[in-house]
Amino acid sequence: MGAAKKLMSVRRDWRERDVRVVLAALIIAVATVATIALFASQLQHTLVTSASSFLAADRQLESENGQPVPEPWITEAVERGLETGRMVEFSTMVFGSDAFQLVSVKAVSNEYPLRGELEIQGDSEGSRLQVQHGPAPSEVWINPRLLKLLDIRMGDTLEVGSRNLTVSGLLLREPDGGFSLSALAPRVMMHVDDVASTGVIKEGSRVEYVYLFAGDEAVLEGYYQWLQPQLGPSHEWEGVRDGETFSRSLDRAESFLLLGGSLAVLLAAVAVAVASRQYALSQRDTVALLKTLGLGSSGIGQLYLKRLALWGVTGMVGGLLVAVPLFWVLTQLLSEALDRPVEFQLDPLALTPALLTAVVSLFAFAYPPIRRLRNVPAMRVLRSQPGETGREALPDVLIAIVAVFGLVWLYAGELSLVVSLLGGLALLLGALGLLGGILIAALRKVRGGGHSWRLALVGLYRHRRASLSQIAVFAMTLMLATTLILVRTSLLDDWQAQLPDDAPNHFLINIAPDAVDEVAGFWQERGQPLDQLYPMVRGRLTELNGQPVKEVVSKDQRVGALNRELNLTWMPTLPEDNEIVEGSWFKDGEKAGVSVESELAGKLGLALGDELTFTIGSDKVTETVTSTRTVQWDSMKPNFYMAFPPGGGLTDMPATWITSFYLPRDQKSALNEFSRRFPTVSLLEIDNIIERIQEIVRQVTQAIEAILVLILAAALVVMAAVVSATLQDRQREGALLRTLGGRQSLLVRSTMLEFALLGGFAGFLGVASAEAAVWALQFRMFEGEFSWHWQVVLPIPIISAVVLALFGRWQLRPVLSVSPMLLLRRLE
Repeated sequence: MGAAKKLMSVRRDWRERDVRVVLAALIIAVATVATIALFASQLQHTLVTSASSFLAADRQLESENGQPVPEPWITEAVERGLETGRMVEFSTMVFGSDAFQLVSVKAVSNEYPLRGELEIQGDSEGSRLQVQHGPAPSEVWINPRLLKLLDIRMGDTLEVGSRNLTVSGLLLREPDGGFSLSALAPRVMMHVDDVASTGVIKEGSRVEYVYLFAGDEAVLEGYYQWLQPQLGPSHEWEGVRDGETFSRSLDRAESFLLLGGSLAVLLAAVAVAVASRQYALSQRDTVALLKTLGLGSSGIGQLYLKRLALWGVTGMVGGLLVAVPLFWVLTQLLSEALDRPVEFQLDPLALTPALLTAVVSLFAFAYPPIRRLRNVPAMRVLRSQPGETGREALPDVLIAIVAVFGLVWLYAGELSLVVSLLGGLALLLGALGLLGGILIAALRKVRGGGHSWRLALVGLYRHRRASLSQIAVFAMTLMLATTLILVRTSLLDDWQAQLPDDAPNHFLINIAPDAVDEVAGFWQERGQPLDQLYPMVRGRLTELNGQPVKEVVSKDQRVGALNRELNLTWMPTLPEDNEIVEGSWFKDGEKAGVSVESELAGKLGLALGDELTFTIGSDKVTETVTSTRTVQWDSMKPNFYMAFPPGGGLTDMPATWITSFYLPRDQKSALNEFSRRFPTVSLLEIDNIIERIQEIVRQVTQAIEAILVLILAAALVVMAAVVSATLQDRQREGALLRTLGGRQSLLVRSTMLEFALLGGFAGFLGVASAEAAVWALQFRMFEGEFSWHWQVVLPIPIISAVVLALFGRWQLRPVLSVSPMLLLRRLE
């Protein structure tokens, strides 16, 4: 029994190469998944916090009926521990020295902003300042354009209603400025306590009360559940994700992180499976010897089960020891990229997938083949026995499939993604095995070439079963890594394409019908042609198929479009960035019907043929849904939920026109001339919005690049594990070749050629599979357009061939540095 204990000693066990490979695979699996999970959690928190500055809070409550909300609503929020603030927004005429101008006033409380910062200048020549408060009582901050429009200077007074307020700052950027099209004129910011004394707001005035809330996400959600039954039609509860402009960018960012994490789980599972199976195969002789020493099958099972438990603890601890410092480094990089501190905070829930990955990987991939070691006969000590058959390994495959499905589902949380990903991988492995078999069979018929070439081909065919599995695993690994690279490139290119340097950065609103041509001519003369002009009618969706829409759609669905007036329009043609989802666009001369934005149609449960009734002033318009269409909300162009045909139900309704255009910063002076010539046209500057969206893109880019490095590291581990699986057989063959007089150079060239062919085949198959995966992901997950990536067709297979050739050369080190006879005795 002492001999058995010596054979199974932990110290001896950990000196074995296969054990180290299993432990390395476990540690890197836990480290990769833990790092990605921690970083994804941190990044999502950072992105949402940063994006919350677009609201100046985590949530906003808007009251559009001209009345403030009941005070108990705010008291309840304070009692729940939430930070609160308030704003009052309205439009009015202000007077300077000898001029007047229509402005958009935002009156803010002392707490504003709860999130984000304002950017101001103390004077027209002063430096920019970042502040987290609004103007003091009796003071105003104004848009710099008002200095020329009103012929005033810093320190002058601005007449707002019956109050004279001192101009103490120039408002360059507000965190929530321009989040919607409510700021239709140059901005004036004042203190909320000064509003009553101006006398501007009277009964019936068009005024909007906005309340700000910030705090813990769970508390905010609980407060909303309490508040929801009390909200009326004119109230709207809004978070950053409810804004079309930014929610798509956030959703795409999280989708990519979800994809990266899922691929990390898959690669980790493959690495552990390959390494642990090889370890089990290498232990058959040891088990046979233990049986000759009197150890029974149950005893062997217990010994290996304890060993698995020890490996699991080692893998978890080692993986976390790697993940935590790596996460700290990524946090510092994120902080530098954002130019602000990012809190280093370990989320215990984010570590759960990593720890479960270790446990499930051990007992789903390592334990089944090790459990079968109990069945190894003692006679194996005297004569070699064949390895396991495909029938014996089939239960292992089924267990592995279930385990991978569960792991990815746990990590991703989206059943559709899990089914698509694993279903695609299953089809891929089958196709790769078939194609790999065809390639190897074709190579057998290749004639000619030198000794190295022929030896490489013979080696591939002799190990064709191992070669097929290696090609399949290599190709799958390359597919996953290449997919991430291509999606990253396509995703960022798509974002940048939607925000080019000349993206529209100004809106013109409230253009009178008889001034459309004159306005267009003004900008045409200055070399800045306008985009498409659209008529705009304000109306509220009130009925669906003859029933009040509020009764048909529950409050739980949070359809913000039902709580406010919508901008309705008519269009002769479908905009370039819109696509028909169902139905068809209006035909020439068609005057009935309405086209609905597809996401809103889904939330309302609309179908073609449904009737929608809109209330426009005192009139009602009823039309039938003839199509649904996608809308690119982040295109920085006028977009509409509802579009009617020319001559349709909106024809007789009073309308103003809206458009957008790009104006370089060095031509901003033209805005003052335009405002003087067209005083009734509202001008909205959205430069800051574009800058903030680009900030989100930069943050996501940092995350993508960091996750990409981790995924590539996991891919290298998988490749190393697969190459190591045939190490002993190849070392034995190399030693025999040297014993028979083969030169070292011949052995090196043939082995490197064999692995280069494996890498080249796997590279081509992996690239082709990655293109198919990217097509599916772009179409289903990221809602983008697919384009072929010809730039990777050759580099990926070449890189794969070179890397695997180097791995093959690395395997030959013992063969080249040790006597062939000594090596053969070690391998026996």
